[in-house]
Amino acid sequence: MGAVLDSGWFVLGEQVEAFEREFAEYCGARYAVGVGSGTEALHLGLLALGVEPGDEVITVAFTAVPTATAIWLAGARPVFVDVDSGTYTMDPSQVEDRITPRTKVILPVHLYGHPADLDPLLDVAKRHGLGVLEDAAQAHGARYRGRPIGSIGDATAFSFYPTKNLGACGDGGMVTTSDPKLAEKLRLLRNYGQRSRYVHEVQGANSRLDEVQAALLRVKLGKLEGWNAERRRRADEYRARLRRVVVPREENWARHVWHLYVVRSERRDALQEHLRARGVGTLIHYPTPVHLQPAFRGLGLREGSLPNTERLAGEILSLPLYPELPLSDVAYVAEQVNAFES
Repeated sequence: MGAVLDSGWFVLGEQVEAFEREFAEYCGARYAVGVGSGTEALHLGLLALGVEPGDEVITVAFTAVPTATAIWLAGARPVFVDVDSGTYTMDPSQVEDRITPRTKVILPVHLYGHPADLDPLLDVAKRHGLGVLEDAAQAHGARYRGRPIGSIGDATAFSFYPTKNLGACGDGGMVTTSDPKLAEKLRLLRNYGQRSRYVHEVQGANSRLDEVQAALLRVKLGKLEGWNAERRRRADEYRARLRRVVVPREENWARHVWHLYVVRSERRDALQEHLRARGVGTLIHYPTPVHLQPAFRGLGLREGSLPNTERLAGEILSLPLYPELPLSDVAYVAEQVNAFES
């Protein structure tokens, strides 16, 4: 990064171009376009796919709010479907019934690092002429049926928020695609709609991954596979030791990258307090589904409309997991979980 600071060139320079090439290759895509955040990756991805005010985007409510925020930013309306109770990702069987003449894009979320089941979603999209934009903010390095996430749908949005498997020292994002027209639209949209300086071809935004972040991410990209392997090692240790909770599942068609290790308990709140009293920090990702958030009340969805989503939100608990977490700590956490109500 010192070389970047010495150069005095901080926006859309050599480091961003190099990282875009390297990340695209890592994901098996032809192109990658660096943007300002994961939310902007989704927002600009939707715009590049032609989403306009009044359109609808089918997604899930069992996700972080930014997934839906990006849809609002594009002027569209999120249409929520329920999730599969095993993978916590979009249930493909529910999508077709929610398609209307205003539907433009299907937006699955690869939650916690586990891919959504993409083949049936791609089939529905193809039959109805819809785009597919994947939310891979938590899935750097994940695979679906042997294919890297980032190379399958029309476009894939990634976040480089510091806590992600591949994190920057601040905000940052990327959109991957193998469609040259989409890539060119994304480059225009992120930089005020200009291809050459002071010539604005479309209405764009200021959403650019900066040179300092790109330089850091280039170094960290070379370590990502090793870090993901360490996450898996700790996830395997949890799976071998944990009792009294429902442990996360990995489908045989998926490679999970364990961004989070999320267990389930019908007495989640009591379990969380039990662990807190024993020095174990936990979080809930996420306690209130998007369709029940005050900001999205205008969509008219009431409690009970997405039963799997709502049940899971009341049971999930994220245990400590990061590549450097000592295995002795994993053992201690599992021991304390197993001691709950014993």
